[in-house]
Amino acid sequence: MNHKQAIRARQKIVDRLPVTGEIVRGSLLSRTVRPHGSKCAKCASGEGHPLDVLTVTYPGGRTRQFSLRAELVPQVRRWLENYKSLKEALEKICELNHQLLRREES
Repeated sequence: MNHKQAIRARQKIVDRLPVTGEIVRGSLLSRTVRPHGSKCAKCASGEGHPLDVLTVTYPGGRTRQFSLRAELVPQVRRWLENYKSLKEALEKICELNHQLLRREES
């Protein structure tokens, strides 16, 4: 790929970037919460309460979990997908920029 082709390919990616505020980093997990202190029939039977959580890991290994209402789960899935798409696009742009830098050195 020559210099002009790399620049065009990079611009194509930039033009298609999923730029939106609807983005979140993390993992969506389903958990079951058991005995929560009250004499709940579900907990007494061992069934527990299903719960969806967004888990985010921060530098240093610190983890934070956000409990989600069921109606928010589809929205969080979309936001996670937007993050994944943006991250993939940024990686492609970086690779093209690496090619452009190597070409300028020679």
